[in-house]
Amino acid sequence: MTKVIITGSKGRMGRALLDCAPAHGELEVVGQIDQGDDLARVIQQGDVVIDFSSHTATATIAELCAANGKALVIGTTGHDDAEKTRITRCAARLPMVWASNYSTGVNTLFWLTRKAAEILGPGYDLEVVEMHHRLKKDAPSGTAKSLAEILAAVRRQQLAKVARHGREGIVGERTHEEIGIHSVRGGDVVGDHTVVFATNGERVELTHKASSRDTFAHGALRAALWVVRQPPGRYDMQDVLGLK
Repeated sequence: MTKVIITGSKGRMGRALLDCAPAHGELEVVGQIDQGDDLARVIQQGDVVIDFSSHTATATIAELCAANGKALVIGTTGHDDAEKTRITRCAARLPMVWASNYSTGVNTLFWLTRKAAEILGPGYDLEVVEMHHRLKKDAPSGTAKSLAEILAAVRRQQLAKVARHGREGIVGERTHEEIGIHSVRGGDVVGDHTVVFATNGERVELTHKASSRDTFAHGALRAALWVVRQPPGRYDMQDVLGLK
């Protein structure tokens, strides 16, 4: 039995994880941590921590897991460079799954996006459009960033140099190199992502739409069961699903 501690347990994803956990018979939730709770007091009870708290807390959680020999599944997004560095350093001492999205469907979208970019080649304009609920704090979404990173990698580009976040005013003609990234917010949308490949005469669109957070929760729980059997290192959901 894999014993799991959930951080951010009172948030939207935390509640979804708790609701979905009983469907995974090899797993037992032994800790529910949220603001004001001390993870250090219960961390020895678990085998793996699933973190859906806040990007500001993840690095400290990762360091605590490393110090106690616990695996980690990271579901937070919006980390700055300093936070990313602290988290990445911990991968030498513990196995962690760090993914922008835990949906099986979205990870299939990642795979399809790479294949489409390879097949279609450089003659297509690339745009990523994402929509989320009005309460989401970071933009673009972690999933949109991952999609753009995949596109940039296929073209051997540095995303920071070619990303175009929205357009306003007289911006000039679109360049062949740029990758557009656009964020839409409203209502209770769980998460929609579309990758557009556009050229003269045709357009290819790959879209994933999530209607329930359960799909992310089941994926994160699946990752938790997988990661406890791995050696120290940084993994993502593509590793969990065997898509690499």
